[in-house]
Amino acid sequence: MSQYLVDPDTHAVFSTDKATKADLLRAEHLFLGLNCFEPGQTQRIHAHHGADKFYLILSGKARMAVGDDRFEAGAGALVWAPADVPHGVDLALERTVMLIGMSPPP
Repeated sequence: MSQYLVDPDTHAVFSTDKATKADLLRAEHLFLGLNCFEPGQTQRIHAHHGADKFYLILSGKARMAVGDDRFEAGAGALVWAPADVPHGVDLALERTVMLIGMSPPP
């Protein structure tokens, strides 16, 4: 298998205790990870100084927070948070898998 090919499905892990995270790629200029949520789980609202972030919802549905906005996002939606803007997952409404990316990496 190529070092340049990553299968996110093989990294998706769920826990009833809390949301899980898995690093998919850590490069000099980019970070990609996988966040997995069971219904009812959250990700605290936080910000990244000097780094933009995106969430690509691969499956499921969640209520997202970016700045003062709160909205639902489902499979196929791309949510982005500019650097220094607070963001997070207010509430996973279904079992949800999100590909996250940051540039520059944390």
